[in-house]
Amino acid sequence: MLSMDQQLQAKLAQRKEQNLYRQRHLLESAQGAQVQVNGKTCLSFCSNDYLSLASHPAVIDSLRRGAETYGVGSGASHLIYGHSHEHHALEEELADFTGRPRALLFSTGYMANLGTILALTDKGDHIFEDRLNHASLLDGGLASRARCLRYKHADCTDLAQRMEKVGESEKSSNARKLVVTDGVFSMDGDLAPLPELSKTCQQQQGWLMVDDAHGFGVLGEKGGGIAEHYGLDLDELPILMGTLGKGFGTFGAFVAGSEALIETLIQYARTYIYTTALPPAVASATCISLKILQRETWRREKLNLLIQRFRSGAKQLGLQLGTELMNSITPIQPIILGDDALTLRVGEQLRAKGFLVGAIRPPTVPVGSSRLRITLCAEHSEQEVNQLLDAIDTTVSELKSMDLKNMKPDGVDK
Repeated sequence: MLSMDQQLQAKLAQRKEQNLYRQRHLLESAQGAQVQVNGKTCLSFCSNDYLSLASHPAVIDSLRRGAETYGVGSGASHLIYGHSHEHHALEEELADFTGRPRALLFSTGYMANLGTILALTDKGDHIFEDRLNHASLLDGGLASRARCLRYKHADCTDLAQRMEKVGESEKSSNARKLVVTDGVFSMDGDLAPLPELSKTCQQQQGWLMVDDAHGFGVLGEKGGGIAEHYGLDLDELPILMGTLGKGFGTFGAFVAGSEALIETLIQYARTYIYTTALPPAVASATCISLKILQRETWRREKLNLLIQRFRSGAKQLGLQLGTELMNSITPIQPIILGDDALTLRVGEQLRAKGFLVGAIRPPTVPVGSSRLRITLCAEHSEQEVNQLLDAIDTTVSELKSMDLKNMKPDGVDK
């Protein structure tokens, strides 16, 4: 019998052969439009720091002052004296920002999603998930004792039919029906049809949970995310989750909702109860970031102009901006190449030319939909966007004329 390492090496070799191998690269600078990676200066089009707040002087200063006051680590979980004044202040500001009675901090978005789904469902309940949901949402459904069903992407008719079928066969009327979706889908950049999903949940007595990781700070006049974009209140969207490491430029996550929801999570969400609290200094920095993203509306305005420029330029060059469903108005702009080897090689060549983009392949995206995942930030210039478009067009054209089967790329990204 082969040893553990021999078995693992064989599996790794297979992944390389399939052009699905992933590789880390060494970031040697702060996040920004221009970064240092592996000793090379590059333009970054793969960061989730959409509003360019991760390196904002006021945010950095708040982090520094928070560390001087509270130290680097929180020292304990929230329920064992790790819950500081900074945590509490941020939760209150996030509740006000989202228009919800309360908010609860989690250490990561993954933990927020997993903890919330497991706290709200049990054996005999039903979870309905969009097929293109983030891995953390899917894992939450799989880890629960509830029955997990996946409906067609952004298809409210399919969801309603599945919920009706469950309702007809359900013996107990006490069974919960939890509908879970991304707000902005992380690989496609398109928006979930939340008004329709909300109506379906109300008709079928379901609870709607939305992961708005990529919407907060970006969507809405005040940066309130997809709930503000669609104008949905607490009754229409009772479970709202957001992360702080993207539009906010810091770290962590939160869930906002009713008093009963938040108290339930405090009592039952294992990923909240059994982990060390977020460093208080990070909470302090996030409070400043939240103020900036609301006040400096020019960041969203500029970002929207860059998105329009990129999309119009890509269309002029004949690049495939996703499918009909992927009509992204967000900083996430996918260019579908389809072929895994081509996608991998284009990503490598762009990096060699000084452009960092995500070369995304299965299993992160469905088979046959490998893509360049372009993300824009407020710090980019229109000239830099034009340079990227020219580089993509030239690189794709060059590589399509070559024999990709003879290429052996190193492996990048996801």
